[in-house]
Amino acid sequence: MNAKEKYRYWLNSPDIDEDTKAELRSIEGNDKEIEDRFYRELEFGTGGLRGVMGAGSNRMNRYTVRKAAQGLANYIKKQNTSGKGVAIAYDSRLHSQEFAEDAALCLAANQIPAYVFPSLRPTPMLSFAVRKLGCTAGIVITASHNPREYNGYKVYWEDGAQITPPRDAEIIAEVNAVTDFAEALSMTKEAALAEDLYHVIGSEVDDQYMEAVKSLVIHPETIREQADRLRIVYTPLHGSGNLWVRRILKELGFHHVYVVEEQELPDGSFPTLSYPNPEDPKAFELALKLSEEKDADLVLATDPDADRLGIYVKDRTDGKYKSFTGNMTGILLLDYILSQRKSAGTLPLDGAVVTTIVSGKMSAPLSADYGMSRIETLTGFKYIGEQIKFFEQTHQHHFVFGYEESYGCLLGTCVRDKDAVMAVMALCDAAAWDMHCGRTLLDHMRELFNRYGWYREKLVPVTLKGAEGAEKIRSMMDAVRSSVPEMLGGRRVLEFRDYKEGRIQNMETGEENEIDLPQSNVLYFRMEGDSWCCIRPSGTEPKIKFYIGVCGESQEDAAAQLGSLTAAIEQLAE
Repeated sequence: MNAKEKYRYWLNSPDIDEDTKAELRSIEGNDKEIEDRFYRELEFGTGGLRGVMGAGSNRMNRYTVRKAAQGLANYIKKQNTSGKGVAIAYDSRLHSQEFAEDAALCLAANQIPAYVFPSLRPTPMLSFAVRKLGCTAGIVITASHNPREYNGYKVYWEDGAQITPPRDAEIIAEVNAVTDFAEALSMTKEAALAEDLYHVIGSEVDDQYMEAVKSLVIHPETIREQADRLRIVYTPLHGSGNLWVRRILKELGFHHVYVVEEQELPDGSFPTLSYPNPEDPKAFELALKLSEEKDADLVLATDPDADRLGIYVKDRTDGKYKSFTGNMTGILLLDYILSQRKSAGTLPLDGAVVTTIVSGKMSAPLSADYGMSRIETLTGFKYIGEQIKFFEQTHQHHFVFGYEESYGCLLGTCVRDKDAVMAVMALCDAAAWDMHCGRTLLDHMRELFNRYGWYREKLVPVTLKGAEGAEKIRSMMDAVRSSVPEMLGGRRVLEFRDYKEGRIQNMETGEENEIDLPQSNVLYFRMEGDSWCCIRPSGTEPKIKFYIGVCGESQEDAAAQLGSLTAAIEQLAE
């Protein structure tokens, strides 16, 4: 069926409720809107199923959620693991609780027990619960850091990590095989409870998660020493992090934690924000105002599902607050963990640091200094979490730390996804240690730049919505593939990688080799001077993303290099 035929199908289907039909009638005659809502089915990308909320096959609604849940149920039944059940969590987004309930009752109707958190939880707590409860899979209803009109549905497998190839393709094939909404089973909550197919996850799982996070603290004695000096401002950005970030800081012993009152309570309409993303400086406006009043050392913000952490640090030389990129936070924590564990004699000889191909490259010389293996994965934290499973299967490495440029990191293995609650713990642990050493986190970061080089990175996203936008993105990728540039920003391209075709090409010799990673629509350029560029369509938003990185001899040199490379990339994107 084409978009208009799907639209008519929804309007005439007895399985679609009247409120949804009323919304669809309101767009009758608007061919562009109908095309956007029905030109495709929502697909799994790096973050799973994600889209704008509303009526339509290309929207997040209870029907697309039920379809996804039925597809997952069919897959689980084929794996013969129905009895292990599925854990379910949700965040503060509009309709998140409703979608979580729809998924749970669909699974229950398929005789698969659902274990549901009683209220909103951070996404990493779902990852923890899957393994703690011994479930076969997990679902979290969230759109992470996307704008307020979005929601999403992420699937985890029994190892606690998001689904990866080939399992993700197998599950979406089952979802796509559900062509009639009547195929998506459901039952009442009362019936599910009576048949022991609906369970509320108890507070003991919350407590076990908190204890697991606290066990990763490196210097508890220094936290006790500095707890009365370190001043922290925190905003949950109307999301799910509020209770858990405050609890971890309180249990660690920090005395001066100030929460932004206007953004404290969960609210999926995000009334104080245009974009609930800690990568956006505007998200910190209220937090920075409070920080000035409280003379805070650290300013922290977590996204709606509390898996990403953004930070500002007060510069004691000029009194201004300076932002950290996701790469900076990851590198600072990496150095803190490796240096302190080496000093304590607890750094494994076969330790591994895991990051992604689009993340900053300072981790390469830093990891080498400590004798750690460094492994790069495709974009998406699910690939970092997957490495832990591989290490456990092969016994080749011990996971030490993982991070990605988009404000996510992970310590230890109790969780298999990025975790902002854990990141808050680690960052405040590091801040207390640095304070003990007579420096700030900003001083620490500058020392790393001076030691390894002034690495700078930037993301240049281009938004192209709808079917036309999707076609333009495809054309743009094909054009670069067919005519690989020899120069970018005045730098020679030394190596070209096409992750879709699985090949690496040496641009000087023409020699080609295979890439030992799953196929993905990603193009990568390694250039002279330790510069690089990566191009990839977003898996969760209507965007094509250009990631770039440079390494300068000074802060000024790095800024100049980044500027010239950015200009070249923007020209390429036209």
